[in-house]
Amino acid sequence: MGLTHDPNFNKLQDWYTAHALNINLRHMFGADKERFNKLSLTLKTDDGDILLDYSKNLITDEVMKMLVDLAKSRGIEAAREKMFTGEKINFTEGRAVLHVALRNRSNKPIMVDGKDVMPDVNKVLEKMKGFCQKVRSGEWKGYTGKAITDVVNVGIGGSDLGPLMVTEALKPYSKAGPRVWFVSNIDGTHIAKTLDQLNAETTLFIIASKTFTTQETITNAESAKAWFLEHAKDAAAVAKHFVALSTNGPKVKDFGIDPENMFEFWDWVGGRFSLWSAIGMAIALHIGFDNFEKLLSGAHWMDNHFRTAPLDKNAPVLLALLGIWYINFFHAENHALLPYDQYMHRFAAYFQQGDMESNGKYITNQGARVNYHTGPIVWGEPGTNGQHAFYQLIHQGTRMVPADFLIPAQSQHPIRDNLHHKILVANFLAQTEALMKGKTTEEARKELEAAGLSGEALEKILPHKVFQGNRPTSSIIFKKLTPYTLGALIGEAAH
Repeated sequence: MGLTHDPNFNKLQDWYTAHALNINLRHMFGADKERFNKLSLTLKTDDGDILLDYSKNLITDEVMKMLVDLAKSRGIEAAREKMFTGEKINFTEGRAVLHVALRNRSNKPIMVDGKDVMPDVNKVLEKMKGFCQKVRSGEWKGYTGKAITDVVNVGIGGSDLGPLMVTEALKPYSKAGPRVWFVSNIDGTHIAKTLDQLNAETTLFIIASKTFTTQETITNAESAKAWFLEHAKDAAAVAKHFVALSTNGPKVKDFGIDPENMFEFWDWVGGRFSLWSAIGMAIALHIGFDNFEKLLSGAHWMDNHFRTAPLDKNAPVLLALLGIWYINFFHAENHALLPYDQYMHRFAAYFQQGDMESNGKYITNQGARVNYHTGPIVWGEPGTNGQHAFYQLIHQGTRMVPADFLIPAQSQHPIRDNLHHKILVANFLAQTEALMKGKTTEEARKELEAAGLSGEALEKILPHKVFQGNRPTSSIIFKKLTPYTLGALIGEAAH
């Protein structure tokens, strides 16, 4: 049965037709003092609470119940279990989808084709750990006997976006590690400008390509090798300065990389979910393997929550259902991710791939064309920068832009007696409130009168000062941006 023929979908459509135009968030908050308590969820992780406040969405208790019923009738629980147990749910490629195995800190067996994958996962993690310790301690030497100071990750797509986002987000934890650089674009500017800033004697290149045939990655890798050999003048030195994240041993060896310095992953690791695998090598080198393991642990906590929590108390499920509500009923075409943390400035870019590559499809599992909308356009920038760029459209534009606001309660840099963070939090709270409440004609008139305007001048500008409100947002508030919490946040959004 197709989605639009599901009785639960039709119930939602009927409710939308009858009631959607009458939804008024300001009135609903006024009429129900328990709305926040009923429409929020506190996740008790091992590294502090994560609050999901979804009360400022265009929903009622009845709508949420119908959305959960829809999830059940679409078989979300059975599909979830198929993923966790290694069934080949990626049917177009005949593969399991098991990034959850990469961060399976419980080490419980996960079977693919009758084989437990966890021993292989743990073997690669152990190899990564040893390598990271050698590089970070200075034991790993370059061709002139100097320690590594810079690491260049050469990859594209999932071999770039995830590690780049995480290394940026966790910069405060990188003090003892090498600097990291990322080269992805085939445009020669990217590799050339990066190499200009490096010393061949102290630079390590990570070539991240599952097949070792990706055009952009191999072209950039060959250019990096040519630059390196101009300085080293010895092909044997390549082995000390290049490692591979791949599954193609012969190609890696042909390139000049010692197969011992190849870190493998598996065909059940999708590129957009690969940062938890050997593809996360740049992360582990930058922040240390202990912190990399905390990142895995945070994601594993969210995996357990996603797998075991009832659907109506399940953060990833609730966020997904809200997306379906806006995309398929309100016909919203995009979704904004707005982290109020400068370290998370690549968070939206990472989930552009995670969401748009996953959901950018128009054919069903049965091979038929869909007759409903699938994934949204995902975009965003850190607050408060976005407030001075595109929030105008979110507040007063003609398109609905559902938005997720994220913020840590504690800053990594509480400078000037935490003044900056206090202002940041005030903006975060003010924006979500203003998007929900809007500003009525009467409120705008009083403001203009207080500013000294009257008569024709006031009436002329008055319509431009009115905000309709009713713009949906969810707020995700966490204690501090730690490796563990970032892992949990990525897991929440990815599921």
